[in-house]
Amino acid sequence: TGRYVANRAIDHAARERSRAKYPGMKIEAHPALKRHIVCQLKRLRSPDEIAGHLKRIGVSPRVGKNAIYQWLYTDGQAYCQYLCTRRTRKHRQRGVIPQARIPDRMPLHERPNAPGLIHAERDLFVSPRRYPSNSGLLIVVPEAKLFAWSILPNRESATVIMAARGHFNRLTVDTCTADNGIENVLHAMSGVQTYFCDRGSPWQKPHVEGGIGLVRRWFLPKGTNLAAVPDDVFQSQLHLLNGKYRKSLGYRNAYEAALERGIITKIPRLSLTRAIA
Repeated sequence: TGRYVANRAIDHAARERSRAKYPGMKIEAHPALKRHIVCQLKRLRSPDEIAGHLKRIGVSPRVGKNAIYQWLYTDGQAYCQYLCTRRTRKHRQRGVIPQARIPDRMPLHERPNAPGLIHAERDLFVSPRRYPSNSGLLIVVPEAKLFAWSILPNRESATVIMAARGHFNRLTVDTCTADNGIENVLHAMSGVQTYFCDRGSPWQKPHVEGGIGLVRRWFLPKGTNLAAVPDDVFQSQLHLLNGKYRKSLGYRNAYEAALERGIITKIPRLSLTRAIA
């Protein structure tokens, strides 16, 4: 008749949907599997736990964690309340800065690993966006757990690389590992051959990531405005961390290990009063 009938339209859409391939179709097609997933979700198990356990015990049919998330975000939204995030849709990351094209980029797997070579790692940590664009440069020499550091007025490549060059002039290292941030475009000027992690793989420079975690835990928690942190205070804070006795170094501190290895020639003398205060 050419007239729209809502009930008939809903029935027609349901029939078409039942024959179409859509996210979560496998879960909807197997009631026993669906009941098991819902039961585990109500026990506050994550989709990764559920999928991993199904695989371990050899259940068939089974689904992966991505299929469970797809089902939750479509037909299973009523059960999203049992997720730790309680999100009903996939989280979209906003404000992602595109990766820079780094000239003469050398991947990390090409880094020489001959005995006697000393490697370093470097990275930036920054203030929240509501504050000025100050940043902290941290360099770690894993062999001695030694930190070198600077508070920088901005994140521009020239500023970062010149600060790194100043530190490398005082440290005896052969290579440096960095990420693919735009601040490393001028890496050739740092004075040390730089090798780069794979994109999206910060775990390939674990020591500097862990070092930033230590700085955050002890002195500068996330949300700190780095523009309000004087450089001498930051120097004293890292000096204190370099002076801590490490079990991995035989209960020596980083300065002692670095002197023994020839990474540094002397221990800087800085006051710890402001760092502790």
